[in-house]
Amino acid sequence: MVYAQLSDAGSLRQIEAGFNQHRNHHYHLGTRSVRRTTLSDANQKRNPQIFADTALALMQQAGSAVRKHRDEMLYLLDSTSIALRGRGSQWTKPTATRTPGLKLHLLYDSGSQLPCQHSITHANVNDVDEGRRLPIEPGATYVFDKGYCDYNWWSRMDGAGARFVTRLKSNAAVKVLASSPVSPPKILSDEQVQFANRSCRGGHRNLYTGVLRRIRVQRPGDDALVLVTNDLQAPAEEIASLYKDRWQIELFFKWIKQHLSVKRFVGESENAVRIQLLTALIAYLLVAILNRAEGTGRSLWMALAEIRAGLFSRPATELSVRRRRERHQSELSGVQPELFR
Repeated sequence: MVYAQLSDAGSLRQIEAGFNQHRNHHYHLGTRSVRRTTLSDANQKRNPQIFADTALALMQQAGSAVRKHRDEMLYLLDSTSIALRGRGSQWTKPTATRTPGLKLHLLYDSGSQLPCQHSITHANVNDVDEGRRLPIEPGATYVFDKGYCDYNWWSRMDGAGARFVTRLKSNAAVKVLASSPVSPPKILSDEQVQFANRSCRGGHRNLYTGVLRRIRVQRPGDDALVLVTNDLQAPAEEIASLYKDRWQIELFFKWIKQHLSVKRFVGESENAVRIQLLTALIAYLLVAILNRAEGTGRSLWMALAEIRAGLFSRPATELSVRRRRERHQSELSGVQPELFR
């Protein structure tokens, strides 16, 4: 399934034909030729948790080197819908929304430009429900949109020593405690506020009793962006810039949907779809780890393109080139090459 992602194979027949075309390389992988019926059965029955654990292990490996050299962690939190349609996706009906399918939830590390936590849920699961399950890292900054509006969860983050930046809903009842001078035209207002009501919608008690900061940011050709944060000290421009960084996770979702197989699925069952989504994450992380290790400065897309072009080609090392050269010279001269004496 990882081969399917890296080679852009869109069906079981393509996987079978392409993978089996390179039988002489299979012993390097400890595998053998595949059959589409066997692969179909495995996608139907195999527990996807092994793929989820592998993806998480790669996330930790890929991001560990970057985290050692950073004082502050910036995490971006969001989800994307994976649309499923057709006769084989009837299992999505009980949990379908306007877009039947599944949801991929990600916590994205802005510093390493890599996902660091993930989960896959049904389409009707609210984003904030998955957000509440994430462990809160003291000293980290979390940026998310209005889909993660839960005042009690914000209170937990503030109590754990984490900073958050998000958007405030237009119907949020707050009272203004103080205002700070601003630098227009980008920043329209900078205020310290507090929730006016002690109970949330639905009768739940609002546990956030502390002071928040509400910042209005001008957007060209659009309404002002109303941000809220528990950081009362940082410049307003910094808070606005942090929320702008949230676009990175949107670009990540766009990248995997354009360059990996997360739109066409080789199996129709929920198990098969989950496995294919997880192997897309695994493939992305493998490419990112290789690209970073080589340190060539090329884009991730160029790295993936090169891998696809030479997926089963063994890269020529300096030693292998030297051996071929000496072997060729020995054939011409009849002298045994130094490397083989």
